[in-house]
Amino acid sequence: MIVGLVGKPNVGKSTFFSAATAQIAQIAPYPFTTIEANKGVAYVSVDCVDREFGVTCNPREGFCLRGKRFVPLEIMDVAGLVPEAHKGKGLGNKFMDDLRKSNLLIHIVDFSGGTDFEGNVVLPGTHNPLEDIRFLEEEVNLWFSKILERNFETIKRKPISSFSEKKNVLFQILSGLSLSLDDIDFSLRKINLGEKKLSDWSSEDLFLFAKTLREKSKPIIVAANKVDIKEGRENYEKLKNKVQTLVVPVSSEAELILKKADKQGLIEYLPGDNDFRILKPLNKEQEDALNLVKKILEKFGSTGVQEILNKAVFEVLGYKVVFPVPSPNLKDSEGRVLPDAFLLPEKATVLDLAEAIHSEIAQHFIKAVDVKTGKLVGRDHILVNRDVVEIIFGR
Repeated sequence: MIVGLVGKPNVGKSTFFSAATAQIAQIAPYPFTTIEANKGVAYVSVDCVDREFGVTCNPREGFCLRGKRFVPLEIMDVAGLVPEAHKGKGLGNKFMDDLRKSNLLIHIVDFSGGTDFEGNVVLPGTHNPLEDIRFLEEEVNLWFSKILERNFETIKRKPISSFSEKKNVLFQILSGLSLSLDDIDFSLRKINLGEKKLSDWSSEDLFLFAKTLREKSKPIIVAANKVDIKEGRENYEKLKNKVQTLVVPVSSEAELILKKADKQGLIEYLPGDNDFRILKPLNKEQEDALNLVKKILEKFGSTGVQEILNKAVFEVLGYKVVFPVPSPNLKDSEGRVLPDAFLLPEKATVLDLAEAIHSEIAQHFIKAVDVKTGKLVGRDHILVNRDVVEIIFGR
């Protein structure tokens, strides 16, 4: 899974990236700081299953703290987007090339209104964040539409006689967008274009299909960034119910401060928590910074960084975490307890889990056990969040 961070320049994308990954991206107050995509590992959190078994887990990847399992995913901060990027303006072509690899887009928006359309710094409150939300969705929809239009004259002349053929042809020309046949199927049915011949599609049909397909295959959610600034808080309260897109209040700066203080051993902080514990005496500068962060936590319940990652993966994409174990005692050959946790799509089955672990396991699958209940489950059994599964396979 890849989560893309998108938005116009200078809205805090690199700060969000650094806060989410604990990597330090290049951060500067001018457009196009990010030219090559920054890639890193962020985490979603879920209640770990170790306490249900009376054990302490020892992850191979990710980590577990105070009953929370943090499962890794790839996050990518792509080049800043400006209006007419779908035509190649600014770094538009680079942006779109990076974006095609993502499963979901988090749109980082400067809710303080302190950056204009081009990403230049202006006085807070002088730009409307709602315009940024609308323009980015429009740019990405137009990009999808442009790719479809480029190939449409050729495919609409093909003798397509069935819904299945239509779906496959559309999938072939759009395969570079990292989408699935299910995305095509869903989009055709949702706007009732499944039975209409491609040769009869109007330009309006074409755009509507492209827009619907984008919404399904690359959903966008909004990080209302900079709510640590007064104008950011005011704009969030004023605008949060005026868009259909999910909007989460975020202070990337506050999360970055907490992560740095935790790393230095000054505080104890669990990503996503609504508070932190001071461990060492602080100097005045540190104390002032953490006091400002505490106000954000009291107001919004968290910095929003962990919350939006969790919402993106679990609520918007509908993914689940499944714990495959190599034996009933939950340990691998090196003694690690509950060593692995996999992020899987909503309808993933036991066989999908086997394939995610290794194709050889899927090919030689014999049976599987739901370790929580001790019951056998078949290869087509649909898994649920926090399942623990032992897969038995041949050699």
